[in-house]
Amino acid sequence: MTTLPSGTLPCAPQSAAEGVAVGLRDCIRDLLDYCCREQWSGWDPYDGLNSRLFQCTPLIRFALARLAWTQFFKRCPVNLRPLAGVPRGQNPKGIALFMSALVRLERIGLVGAGEVEPLAARLVELRSPGRAWSCWGYHFDWQTRGYIVPRFTPNVVCTTFAGHALLDCYDAFQNELWFEAARSAGAFLLEGLNVTRAGNTICFSYTPLDHGLVHNANLLAAAFLARLHSYRASNGLQEACVAATRYAIEHQRPDGSWPYGEGAKQQWIDSFHTGYNLCALEGIRECMSWEELRGPIERGYRFYLDRFFEPDGRVKYFHDRTYPIDSHAIAHALVTLTTLASYDPRSVLVAAKVCDWALRNMRSPEGWFYYQKWPLWTNRINYMRWSQAWMLLGLAEYAKKLAGV
Repeated sequence: MTTLPSGTLPCAPQSAAEGVAVGLRDCIRDLLDYCCREQWSGWDPYDGLNSRLFQCTPLIRFALARLAWTQFFKRCPVNLRPLAGVPRGQNPKGIALFMSALVRLERIGLVGAGEVEPLAARLVELRSPGRAWSCWGYHFDWQTRGYIVPRFTPNVVCTTFAGHALLDCYDAFQNELWFEAARSAGAFLLEGLNVTRAGNTICFSYTPLDHGLVHNANLLAAAFLARLHSYRASNGLQEACVAATRYAIEHQRPDGSWPYGEGAKQQWIDSFHTGYNLCALEGIRECMSWEELRGPIERGYRFYLDRFFEPDGRVKYFHDRTYPIDSHAIAHALVTLTTLASYDPRSVLVAAKVCDWALRNMRSPEGWFYYQKWPLWTNRINYMRWSQAWMLLGLAEYAKKLAGV
């Protein structure tokens, strides 16, 4: 393994993980220092519609043009955003991920409590305007195949990550205002989203604008409701959580996998959305003392371990092909492998290999992480939410695991 900058991590086990842990503290500090200098602000793979250039053209009125423009910027290996007038921005989900990472790093002594609180205040400021609840959306318009989602339209993913970050801060520092904001986010899930009902199951929509059947979005909602229920028991939270969870269980495939969604064009299976599903189910199991979920989690995690990792630690984006190697997928693999480590003895060794490979192959000389690696080239565009926030959280989770905290 490549020797990394020196550092000490308490209670690191005598295993392959120890080789990665040698320089893990310094790698985390480098990334943290970079993100702090940039004020947690940057570009995003999906922020193309923030382009001042594109907004001045008649193409902005056409859905197909908006979709093509967004996908071009997402896939282009050269960052054309400065030329197209796409400003850097603070992404609410990114801020939430940074908050959760800092809470974990505070527990192992890498940051102080004073570094977390300003981000929590900023997250509250970034909530979606004009809504009755605390809820969050992306800082850019995004075009789906069927509809446009205006910037800051709240969605289940941003809102649940923000809610968890606020609860993480509440657990650490006991500020009641953060709990109340998180509780309001739960009310948004119950009252502000569309719900598809099938028998005794439900599926939450992604946004208030759709009726989509997306498994990770539905399970993220269920897991957050379960966590809120664990603080202050509520029949409404419990019933919604159980119904949404049952929807996911009923749609798990025999091999343990889930497609991204139930739509005809949503049948792909990727690593980080699978990880979202598994971590959400584990959170629900813990918060609700729902031991029946062990079976679905074990099947899903077996599929995850068997299908998404190369022997050298590369994380596959899709279950049936390796490339692209993506920083988001790497980061969430570290989260998933540490969260579910008790389910399979392979977890710790796989996490060590993933971390080592990422630090050797995806890390820039300045300490931040590249977007994607392909067989013959690397996309080195720097994305704050997608890459840096996720990598900081993934590394923080892994470091916390090694520290035995």
